[in-house]
This record gives sequence, structure tokens and C-alpha cells, in this order.
Amino acid sequence: MTFALSKILWPIAQPSNLLLLLLVIGLVLGRVWDRRRGRHLVTGAALGLATLGLLPVGSGLLHPLESRFPQPRAMPAKVDGIVVLGGAIRRRTSQVWGQSALNERAERMTAALALARRYPRARLVFTGGIGGLSQAGPTEAEVARRFFAEQGLDTTRILFEDRSRNTYENAIDSYRLVDPAPGQIWLLVTSAFHMPRAIGVFRKVGWTMIAYPVDYQATGDLSSDWNFDVASNLARADLAARAWLGLVAYRLMGRTDALWPAPTAPGPAGG
Repeated sequence: MTFALSKILWPIAQPSNLLLLLLVIGLVLGRVWDRRRGRHLVTGAALGLATLGLLPVGSGLLHPLESRFPQPRAMPAKVDGIVVLGGAIRRRTSQVWGQSALNERAERMTAALALARRYPRARLVFTGGIGGLSQAGPTEAEVARRFFAEQGLDTTRILFEDRSRNTYENAIDSYRLVDPAPGQIWLLVTSAFHMPRAIGVFRKVGWTMIAYPVDYQATGDLSSDWNFDVASNLARADLAARAWLGLVAYRLMGRTDALWPAPTAPGPAGG
């Protein structure tokens, strides 16, 4: 039920869609009922869209998330395993065209390749099923298997978890699949803005990971992030809103160990 609600409510709640909806409501309201209130609603929604579309609001909201877990200062000499979270694959596009199609989160996959080659003895886990309400098409794990094979990686060293639909299930199902032993060192690969929530979830299930963030969206310098690419600015604002709301929602549901997970000194992994 929680999963379905999140998929139904988020398209309405994301800032760009919500402001556009309010703009339309204001236009209709002004014509059929109260012109003054309709005008106020239209003005407010238009200002909101202009603010998010023309100013680096999204970048400003993403930077604290992306800088929370920095890249490891020194990579471990030995790594027992690497967990790669799904979210970088266009499932239906891959199915239609018969190719492994990646989306704007592609660095999750390319970083996994680089790490797999750096640590040839490490176990790899890719976790991702079908994250939408429709169950049509291949799972992310199916496409990931093809992608890694196309890149020349031996897929027999990879465990593919194909049932999870969100970050919480990524952690639960991967932990059950791997059953990590105490003292093992595991890397967690996901987008930098997503890392605080992901680390919080994995800690909650008893799996201590070393964060390996990728797919950065903001620089921390608002002047350099400021452009007039309205579509990109709105997309970053939506991305930031989803990440922050996800942190709050997961904490309220008891799925993370803290509202604002913090880095800790690397330690043993496992239960």
C-alpha cells in the first residue's frame, strides 16, 4: 500500500507538476467563480515556476545531500563486495530497442564497472526490480545483466536481485541475498543526492557500508550552477524535493536509522 501511494501521490506533489496544476486551477477558478482569487493563484504559481525554472534553487537544495557523504579519501586495499543500486536503467526502452538503455543516473553503472575491474575478487550485487506500478517489461536486473555482459564483465561474479521496488527493498532483499559476514568491507554505489537515505536504510537493516557516491548534479557554487535552462532547473528542483521528502518519509516509517544520516569512520560490515 505504501509503495502504491508513493507512486500515485508523487507525480502530483513534485514541485513542477504541482505548480502547473495550481496554475491551471487558477485559470479555471478565475473564469468560473472568483476572478480575484483565481488571479492570485495564477500569479503565485507562475512566480513559483519562474523561481524554480530560472534560479538555481534545485542545485542549492541538492548540494547538502551530495556533500553529506564524500568520496572515500583513500580506497580500501581490499573490498569484499560492491552493492550497486538500480535506478539508472530505462527498462521499456531497453525492451523495445533490444539495447541496454541508461538514463541520467548512468554513472551508477559506469562506476560499478570501474570498481569491478579495480577489485576483481570482490563480489558484486546489482539490486533493482520494477520500480513502477506497472509490472510490464523486464526488470532492471535483467537489463543490467545484459549491460555488464556487453561491457565485457563476467556476470557469473554478480548477484542480481530482481524483486526490490525501492531503496528500502533494495537493502532488505540484498541483505538476505548476500548474508554478509562480520568484518567484511562493502562499498555502496548510488547517486550522491540519494546516498544519505540509502546509507540510513542499509544501516537500519544492519549492514555497514562505505559510501561511494556518483552522479553529482550540483557544484556547491550557485553562480556556476545558474543558467537559464528552465527544464534542467525544474528537473533539479523536483529531484531535490523527492530526495528530501524521501528522507523525512523513510524516517517517519522507521526505515532509516536517522533523519539525517551522518558519515562514520569505516568499520566492519555485516550483521
